[in-house]
Amino acid sequence: MSFGKFQRGALVAAAMFGFAQGSPALAIEMSPAVADLYSSVSIYPPSASSMTVCYGFTCRRRHILDLSTADRAAIGKIMGSGKASAAAERAAVQKAVVWFDRRLGPVLGTDRRVAKADIRHRDDAHNYDCWDTTRNVTSLLLIMQNWGMLKHHTIGNPHYRGNALALQTPHNTAVLRDKATGTEWAVDMWTQAYLQPPAVMPVTQWVKEN
Repeated sequence: MSFGKFQRGALVAAAMFGFAQGSPALAIEMSPAVADLYSSVSIYPPSASSMTVCYGFTCRRRHILDLSTADRAAIGKIMGSGKASAAAERAAVQKAVVWFDRRLGPVLGTDRRVAKADIRHRDDAHNYDCWDTTRNVTSLLLIMQNWGMLKHHTIGNPHYRGNALALQTPHNTAVLRDKATGTEWAVDMWTQAYLQPPAVMPVTQWVKEN
């Protein structure tokens, strides 16, 4: 489904999305469209230093990543290289996603993952589908935003594409929104193989890709 019906300016507290009695209150705020990424598969949204990593296609396999002080320092060093401009920050985000890929690859077995993985590859245990990468990248971006590491962007709503008449296959992506221009940028990990930088491009261009 398209997330366009949700108003981008609307924010809801992540604490509203507990799925079990006694679930912790979370500090990170997000739009309803972003929150739906987590509620739709009954997982907690990211907290200030922890996230559920989805893999195995549509979050059928899950891993809790608790980010250590060393992890935060590593990400901070990467994002520190992007302070000069929005373009530099997007380049730094690409490097941060590669860091995430390297950090989780040996843990999950996703160091064997391939670009554009789906059920036809018959290797869900070692791959992400586009729903997994959309959730995971969005979670990483939310945590970095919570840590004050995003100067030029905010987190946008996930975007969907797919037109059977034009032979365009269904796909979705995480999104950054440029604070100065309002331009939305796709941050698409799924189209890239292990340790390759995610594809970053304006959403207006991304929706025409296949």
